[in-house]
Amino acid sequence: MEFTIGDLSNSIFASLGVSDCRNDLKIPAREGSRDCLVLVDGLGKNVIDEFAKKRNFVTEFEYLRTLSATFPSTTAASLTTLGTGLPVGEHGMVGYTMRVPHSGKPERILNALKWDERVDPEIWQPNETLFQRAMRSGIAVSHIAAARYENSGFTRAALRGAAYKKANTISEQITATVEALRQPSSFAYVYLNDVDEASHAHGMGSERFLKALEKVEQLISGLMRELPSGIRIWITSDHGMINKQEHVVIGKNNDLLNDVNLMAGEPRVRYLYISPDAIEEVKSRWLEFFGPKITLKTRSEAISEKLFGEAVSEKYIERIGDLIIIANDELILVEQEREMLQIAMVGHHGGLTKNEVEIPLLLLET
Repeated sequence: MEFTIGDLSNSIFASLGVSDCRNDLKIPAREGSRDCLVLVDGLGKNVIDEFAKKRNFVTEFEYLRTLSATFPSTTAASLTTLGTGLPVGEHGMVGYTMRVPHSGKPERILNALKWDERVDPEIWQPNETLFQRAMRSGIAVSHIAAARYENSGFTRAALRGAAYKKANTISEQITATVEALRQPSSFAYVYLNDVDEASHAHGMGSERFLKALEKVEQLISGLMRELPSGIRIWITSDHGMINKQEHVVIGKNNDLLNDVNLMAGEPRVRYLYISPDAIEEVKSRWLEFFGPKITLKTRSEAISEKLFGEAVSEKYIERIGDLIIIANDELILVEQEREMLQIAMVGHHGGLTKNEVEIPLLLLET
């Protein structure tokens, strides 16, 4: 059976005694347990396979299993699944960027990580988070990450409810985590984005990427050294990464945007919002242009194939594109207005390749 990042968060909180959480991973329950979940953005299973022993990276940890990122395999969708324990179709954070239905003509696009003050985060994602439920159950939950994320719309939508502890450096993160886990029945979520940033800017395997792995190792080594005995340290990620080999600028010297009202998503997965009478024509145009370089799904096909989970809530359906374009291999689909920025990025994610979807789960008990 394939387990997701949402199964992990559900199982950890179930083991801590939070009611109505599924323990599908069968994590042993322990009264008064203290758990630390380190989320390394962009750390795919392939990174562990290729660099763990070679770079002496997290070699003290037991590799428990391979988990699956969400579809799209992107931070906004995966971290909301981590925070709520729900699949994408139930929490509605369907991508990095997505349509805000009925927001005017033309309709607006919401960037989930940059947000939009006109969108209320708790209305956009109304489900109670696991952090909120755990706090109500008497578990002290802390969210340890850079100061800039504290009051972001995305944090308020996906990860609300924890006591936020601002930590901009590795030493600050270690100190904040130790403080957060002093008392029994406590949980610390620690977020680190250096690997993701380095992979986007310079590519997986680059010198900058290897420096980012060293930074993760400094954090882990510090936690192992400073945390008292009896604490479970989990390491996982939200998605993996591929290095691009080919790109197409959508709408530049091609007619791919003809009859398309809006395009959202990201370079590995594009959402096309189209008038009903033009869907078939646009579909034929894209398939003729790209051939086997893309996988194209209609919205109904994607939902029936359960790409977003078992079901998609009716209130979130219109956030998903009428057509979903998934780039195959190492292709990226570039927005003309962001051409230079997106082409300059080496690492990308969002699609369905193993390197994007497979994420590790590691465990060490202090």
